[in-house]
Amino acid sequence: SLPAKLINGGIAGLIGVTCVFPIDLAKTRLQNQQNGQRMYSSLSDCLIKTIRSEGYFGMYRGAAVNLTLVTPEKAIKLAANDFFRHHLSKDGKKLTLLKEMLAGCGAGTCQVIVTTPMEMLKIQLQDAGRIAAQKKLMAAQTQISSSPAAAAAEPAVETRPTATQITRELLRSKGIAGLYKGLGATLLRDVPFSIVYFPLFANLNKLGQKDPNVKAPFYVSFLSGCVAGSTAAVAVNPCDVIKTRLQSLQRGVNEDTYSGILDCTKKIWQREGPTAFFKGAYCRALVIAPLFGIAQVVYFVGIAEFLLDMLPKSRA
Repeated sequence: SLPAKLINGGIAGLIGVTCVFPIDLAKTRLQNQQNGQRMYSSLSDCLIKTIRSEGYFGMYRGAAVNLTLVTPEKAIKLAANDFFRHHLSKDGKKLTLLKEMLAGCGAGTCQVIVTTPMEMLKIQLQDAGRIAAQKKLMAAQTQISSSPAAAAAEPAVETRPTATQITRELLRSKGIAGLYKGLGATLLRDVPFSIVYFPLFANLNKLGQKDPNVKAPFYVSFLSGCVAGSTAAVAVNPCDVIKTRLQSLQRGVNEDTYSGILDCTKKIWQREGPTAFFKGAYCRALVIAPLFGIAQVVYFVGIAEFLLDMLPKSRA
């Protein structure tokens, strides 16, 4: 049933995000590093420095936004894919690869309604620590070079905006369009991701089914979700880098600004080289693999069906 699909998708998203959010934060910070002062050299270096400067919970900056909106996002994504698959297979025949890709395309298009504002807010909160640390380092270097005595002075405490404050400011200055900055880049990432992910998952999952009418074991769904998710994540990583750069409202020292997708692509290619499009690719693979593995296990095991079946009994 549709309620069961939505509940399953929501539960899957909450569990997955909680497990992998620190890696996602590192991915955002690594992708946003440009020509300015580079703060982090790798995933582990980023996480260690984040804990030292911001504490353990610094790794979860922006998690509240993600946890709030990931439920409708994952629910829409998984339920929409099932919806399109169902309507594309009305003739009773097995879905062709093309139809599976079309279903994935539809799912990816539907989810950006929630994904774009969620990513927009999350990126500001995730990257705030990197920008603050960079400004602090640059200020300290300037003070040391100009006056060693000034360097010993107590640094000013910098307040970081909350998701609510960012939302209010964007709505006040730019309207609803402010929350949907980077919509085109989000579509360029999420639609190809879903086109790759859903058909690949479905076909890998079928390999573990002994009978077409019986669900594959949970570990098969988990591994299929991990493999399909990481493959699709790496494939669309260039689009994710562009989307992250376009949605970042604050820039570090000597970092470029961009007017659109083409301008961003051109500047990254010319100033950082083609390898820059794969910044954070392994982080993204580490995020997406367990995220979608867990999502598919919860979705296919059907926790929601169990909960919904228990409701009449508890009332009785």
